[in-house]
Amino acid sequence: MTGGEKWPPVGGWILGLGNDLVEVSRVEKAIQRHGEKFLQRVFTPEEIRYAGGMKSSGKHFAARFAAKEAVSKAFRTGIGKELNWTSVGVIHGSQGEPLVVLDALGKQLLQRLGGDEVWVSLSHTETLAQATALLLTKSPRPL
Repeated sequence: MTGGEKWPPVGGWILGLGNDLVEVSRVEKAIQRHGEKFLQRVFTPEEIRYAGGMKSSGKHFAARFAAKEAVSKAFRTGIGKELNWTSVGVIHGSQGEPLVVLDALGKQLLQRLGGDEVWVSLSHTETLAQATALLLTKSPRPL
């Protein structure tokens, strides 16, 4: 460092990194097969409202599915006892950016791991959806 940099780095230090790639057709088939039961088991009401209202809803649901997987990988837990599908939600910020919203279980896990926030980036085409998640802390961690 030369002395002029902001510290901690913008966002903080990385505690975890997760990535996921999902075929849009896989999520679309699950929705067709299981309908509302699948949607309510996997997605938050806000996600269902947003993605369900889009013209090509499948790719928007798939991107959120990938985000949940990516966040669970950043937490190093996967989806299960410590983190439910609906523990992780994706909403839009004031500039349209994806923001992660955690339920009480997710917030508890974030706190236990020493994290302060989760960032996510989403991408999708007609056939694939991808998400990358960062688990960040503002406090330095010993190496």
